[in-house]
Amino acid sequence: MDVWGDLPGQEKAITALRRAVAEGNPAHAWLFTGPPGSGRSNAARAFAAALQCQVPDPEQRGCGTCKACITVLAGTHPDVALISTEKVNYQIEDVRTLITKAQDRPSTAPWRVIIVEDADRMTERTTNVLLKSIEEPPPHTVWMLCAPSPADVLVTIRSRCRSVSLAVPTRQAVAELLVRRDGLTAEQADFAARVSQSHIGVARRLARDEQARRRRDTTVRLPLRIRSVSDAVMAAAELVELSTAEATASSTERAESEASALRTSLGLDADSPIPPQQRSAFKALEENAKRRARRATTDALDRSLIDLTTFFRDVLVLQLRSGSELVNDYLADPLHAYANASRSEQTIAKIDAIAEARKRIWTPGNPLLTIEAMAVSLRPAK
Repeated sequence: MDVWGDLPGQEKAITALRRAVAEGNPAHAWLFTGPPGSGRSNAARAFAAALQCQVPDPEQRGCGTCKACITVLAGTHPDVALISTEKVNYQIEDVRTLITKAQDRPSTAPWRVIIVEDADRMTERTTNVLLKSIEEPPPHTVWMLCAPSPADVLVTIRSRCRSVSLAVPTRQAVAELLVRRDGLTAEQADFAARVSQSHIGVARRLARDEQARRRRDTTVRLPLRIRSVSDAVMAAAELVELSTAEATASSTERAESEASALRTSLGLDADSPIPPQQRSAFKALEENAKRRARRATTDALDRSLIDLTTFFRDVLVLQLRSGSELVNDYLADPLHAYANASRSEQTIAKIDAIAEARKRIWTPGNPLLTIEAMAVSLRPAK
């Protein structure tokens, strides 16, 4: 087993990381960048496992079979912290906790590694709190920040990190991984890799979850049903409902479970009134649940808008006769009909409208209004 095995198509980045492991003196801060599906977090975890690997030969570290490698990849190594946020943005308190953790000496390994997923979700004020620790870290600490692109991180942070740029793997590489690792058939793996646009996590979910495939198919077909403003409003409502139902149910279940656990820890029955001195704890739990629910809902809606974009991407491919493969090749006939009934500049305008909606759903406000405005712009031109 090799810790780099789940990073298909990243040979250049893996070579650079292997060299840093073999030299035994890695940079104190790293910035892993790449589009969704490129494996930023997986690359950081594999690098952390290789740094902590117990194999004596530096050239062979990252074996994937020693205790250190196994626990790092499983997320249970005491000296490797994988940090992510379920809120819309990281809070300053979250970053201060990380800085405190960074000061601790490693307990069992050569390095204390802190991996920060979605570092682009730090506001400027929050990032400035992290800056000093990145500038002057303890000699035993290695920071690994993950973001879609270098531009998503403040230049003051970016300039102090060694950059690792990742690319989206090929469809064939993702399909081979799904067959080898997850036991999917070649047909299942190829379909999932194609419609997910080589996003390994999304591909795996689509291959395994029929409901997820149905939701995506309904989303991609929405433009075929929009002919009027009323059609657009109905389609927007359906898109929001499809995208948020699962996320809302999951968030509600987790919030209820956390509230029940807190009651149990405080010795309160399910129907007992909350004592005044304990209300702040329940209030904080409720606020966290609201932030988490908003993040989950927005993530789901953003993913649906990405799927919707693939419809117009395919239409544009046909209109420009570029010869590129269709993402949604199973919809080839309706895609050809739609392409023949419109012009490429109209298709580009619709792609831009979806991109603008993806930005706006992250701002305060009612996402349904944003999606309705977008859906109205997707009507066929007269």
